[in-house]
Amino acid sequence: MHSTLTENILDVTVLEPRQKHPRIFARFDELAEEECLTILNDHDPKPLYYQLLGERGDIFIWEYLERGPEWWKVKISKRVTGENQETLGQIAVKDLRKAQVFKKYGLDFCCGGKKTVKEACVEKGLDAVKIEQELQKADSMPSSRPLPYDEWSLDFLADYIVNAHHSYVKKNLPDIKMYAEKVRKVHGDHHPELVRIHQLVEEINAELTAHLVKEEKVLFPYIKELVAATDHPTLLHAAHFGTIQNPINMMEMEHELVGKNLETIRELSGNYRLPGDACASYQLLYRMLDEFEEDLHLHIHLENNILFPKALEVEKQLSA
Repeated sequence: MHSTLTENILDVTVLEPRQKHPRIFARFDELAEEECLTILNDHDPKPLYYQLLGERGDIFIWEYLERGPEWWKVKISKRVTGENQETLGQIAVKDLRKAQVFKKYGLDFCCGGKKTVKEACVEKGLDAVKIEQELQKADSMPSSRPLPYDEWSLDFLADYIVNAHHSYVKKNLPDIKMYAEKVRKVHGDHHPELVRIHQLVEEINAELTAHLVKEEKVLFPYIKELVAATDHPTLLHAAHFGTIQNPINMMEMEHELVGKNLETIRELSGNYRLPGDACASYQLLYRMLDEFEEDLHLHIHLENNILFPKALEVEKQLSA
């Protein structure tokens, strides 16, 4: 940092109300990249955050140094031009504890993982400042030792996805399909949302059944060929699909379709809220759907945010 907090503090409590935001904007605009301005206020300046985001774009880092009850102190740093902002997917790759924050607020870190936190919050009308604070708190949360997915070789990760997540889908989806039909027949007249839920489960089953075959028979074997070719380039055969980007695009599109269907099921069911007349099969269906969605989020995260980007990078290096 080129400036210290003591060199660049603006006490906005001494300014007339009409002068406050214009003065802050003027001081912010004077900052060089990586410099910061610290503002001191007698109330939470959160409206300033949204005005700054709206008028200057996502070119700043907002950090609370003090949060009341008498004084609020916020450090506003100017980003480096072209500095890559982490996406939801990239954040989850580094620390799955933060994925729990995304799940809490319905932020899609797997299918929609290419958005930044601010972009995703604006899209869903959420308080970005609050969510970024919770993400910061997640750093200090205790966690069991996480599996180091990002450190695994791609061939090992592909096998893990098949053995852990594809197997889970193949084992549980037929039962979910059966219970969705059974519960629709028994309760559909009084709970018409079950008719649509059954249709969506059928669509998910059809999509994933074909999807897993394409990954296991075409995409994953080619990823293993790429890994082998890093040591023995002559082993790599030209793929009929051209660049690996083509099947990856298809897989990501299918991930999004299934993810949207599960999101719709969650909405239709009121977040899997059971009615008073729910029988044991009804309860089991909702519990299985909830668990299935939880597993699918991690499943798609491992592919969209780790396996696919790394496979593209390996292909790029081999082409060069």
